[in-house]
Amino acid sequence: MTTSVAGTAGRTGGDPGRPGRAAGTETSAKTRRRPFGAQPLGILFSAPYLIFIGVVFAYPIIFAVWMSFHDYFFTAPGANVERPFVGFDNYVTALTDPAVWRAFGNVGIFLLINVPLTVVLSILLATALDRVVRARTFFRVAFYVPYVTASVAVVAVWLFLFSNTGLVNNVLGPLAPSPSWLVNSALAMPTIALFVTWKGLGFYILLYLAALQNVPRELYESVGVDGGGRIRQFFTVTVPGVRPATFLVVLLSTITGANLFTEPYLLTSGGGPNGASTSPVLLVYQKGIEQQNPDVAAAIGVVLIIFVLIIALLQRRFVGREES
Repeated sequence: MTTSVAGTAGRTGGDPGRPGRAAGTETSAKTRRRPFGAQPLGILFSAPYLIFIGVVFAYPIIFAVWMSFHDYFFTAPGANVERPFVGFDNYVTALTDPAVWRAFGNVGIFLLINVPLTVVLSILLATALDRVVRARTFFRVAFYVPYVTASVAVVAVWLFLFSNTGLVNNVLGPLAPSPSWLVNSALAMPTIALFVTWKGLGFYILLYLAALQNVPRELYESVGVDGGGRIRQFFTVTVPGVRPATFLVVLLSTITGANLFTEPYLLTSGGGPNGASTSPVLLVYQKGIEQQNPDVAAAIGVVLIIFVLIIALLQRRFVGREES
């Protein structure tokens, strides 16, 4: 028996405790965390994009927050001046300005028109295009062209259509509004909302077309067997099947609307008439660049970011509750 034990010890390395220590060493090596993850090369490939995000997005936001709490003003390059901390004074100035509240009200009107209209038209047109057999590529390109066309070029067309002597007023004749569309305080922002909806429709149609490819065709067939027509198929199969895409469309259109700048700046000559089409971003430009109050403009920008984040969180929770 002694010989057998000795032989066994020789085969296992002579020390019964060594295998346990070796296993512990392997376990610790496996659980040891690498400083750059399991694939360090991935950090290298993603570094340019991370640098881009940091330089273009993160740094301006952090600097804007810092500006909003200081008495900041533009100076000559290289000038060394004090910019004292003022606390929430810039926020008080911004939130007590009627023009700020009107700008947020304008963008609220814009979102109430643009977001539902974008969702409804995008899903309807995407469903129709998904069923088209002939000239499918032509129709998809036709809807997408306005999205990739520069706003400056497209604005010229809409000014021709909706000016006082434009084509729309000539067609409407005595029914045309007076003052005209873009110089009417009640119609300026709705007209801009229609323009933005039309211009961005192609992008959102593509999102819905991609989502429709994941909806099983068997579901449409089962509804058809039960006697359901196209309308019932749309509401019972299509709408629930593309719900994640709907959330994405709502989120992106909300963010795009909150950042509205080019359209009111070009269509209504800087937010007219009398500020009826001024957006928060356009007001930030006016306060910061034209009126030389960058600290107050930064405070408005921070409030806008918080406003968009709250809306996005509410949308996410609402859609998430529906999906659950």
